[in-house]
Amino acid sequence: MSKLLYMPEILANTTHATINKWLVKAGDHIAAGQAIAEVETDKAVIELTAEEDTIISQLMINEGIEVEVGTAIAQLNGDGNEVLTTAAQPEIIQEIKNTQNSVQQLTENKEQSTYTEKSERIFASPLAKRLAKQKQLDLTTLSGSGPRGRIVKRDIEIALSNHTTKQAESYSDPLSMDIRDNPVAYDEIPLSSMRKTIARRLTESKTNVPHFYLNVECQVDALLELRQQINAVSDEKISVNDIVVKAVALALQQVPEMNARWAETAIHQYHNVDISIAVATEKGLITPVLKNAEIKSLSVIHSEITELAELARDGKLAPDQYQGGSFSISNLGMYGVSDFNAIINPPQSGILAVGTIQKKPVVVDDNIQIASVMRCSLSVDHRIVDGAIAAQWLKTFQTLIEQPLKLLI
Repeated sequence: MSKLLYMPEILANTTHATINKWLVKAGDHIAAGQAIAEVETDKAVIELTAEEDTIISQLMINEGIEVEVGTAIAQLNGDGNEVLTTAAQPEIIQEIKNTQNSVQQLTENKEQSTYTEKSERIFASPLAKRLAKQKQLDLTTLSGSGPRGRIVKRDIEIALSNHTTKQAESYSDPLSMDIRDNPVAYDEIPLSSMRKTIARRLTESKTNVPHFYLNVECQVDALLELRQQINAVSDEKISVNDIVVKAVALALQQVPEMNARWAETAIHQYHNVDISIAVATEKGLITPVLKNAEIKSLSVIHSEITELAELARDGKLAPDQYQGGSFSISNLGMYGVSDFNAIINPPQSGILAVGTIQKKPVVVDDNIQIASVMRCSLSVDHRIVDGAIAAQWLKTFQTLIEQPLKLLI
């Protein structure tokens, strides 16, 4: 019997997903458990598998199109013996048409809907909104002269008059003519689901989370010497980042007020230390979570971070591998970045930004010496942690980094 295949809720709370690639085509016989499409959510690319033996009659959504969960994406034709006709299955035919029309309408009206959403948030008179819509004028660029800054008809007329004047000036400007004749070349890169989520979450973080920043310089000569000694006898070659992760984990254990998340009506302070590690992928930044980091050895930390990073770059992280965590680490030292401030990954308490190691003069017992120095910047959510607690945590971290044998006790 013919029926429709709907976009499932790939992950918990997923509302949209994109068909990255169809692995089948119309007319293909497929078996239960066979992968039929690569579906991208905001976190990962997951294979969509068939639930039963059937035949693909029609693919209803093109590759690269984002649809809501529950949207019909393909039509299945049972064992292939049934011929789908309007008379036999009018409801399926109609839903296919509705789905295709919806996708087409969504594309055609994208600019118009964007304009409507923006204008409805603007304090303007109904007449001003109607005129702006007719003239395709963006109300977000205007200042209102009406009561309490309301945009009124005369503001629209003035804006249109100024626009006409600027157009006339540009056409008489030889430089403007050159720009029109030789437009700047660029590539338009469609936003992936992951990039959209990164943009939304980081904007929300900088807008809604009260950040404050603390900086420290760590002398890491002892750390580098210890790492060299460990790697000389260990099959698992650890990195400076592995040691930083261990130090962060133990500091969170010793100052548990930092091992917390914001929950609107309460602060959740955790017993175990789960740390999000920032990993750069082709599609954007993702933060897989190293769980129970405080009880793991440096070699285990290295092994698990390496595995999580590979899965992240391949888009194969399972939900439990990137959800959760109370604190994040972003290390750009390998790129030669001396120091930077990172944006908090809400609802976590903070994020440590780690810079490169540099040789520089330092004063030790009133004498100038050359030391290996690593600059770190701590970004903190002031709703969760106050300055004194954050400073205490950063001092604890610095001590562990500068006296790395404590990491092994």
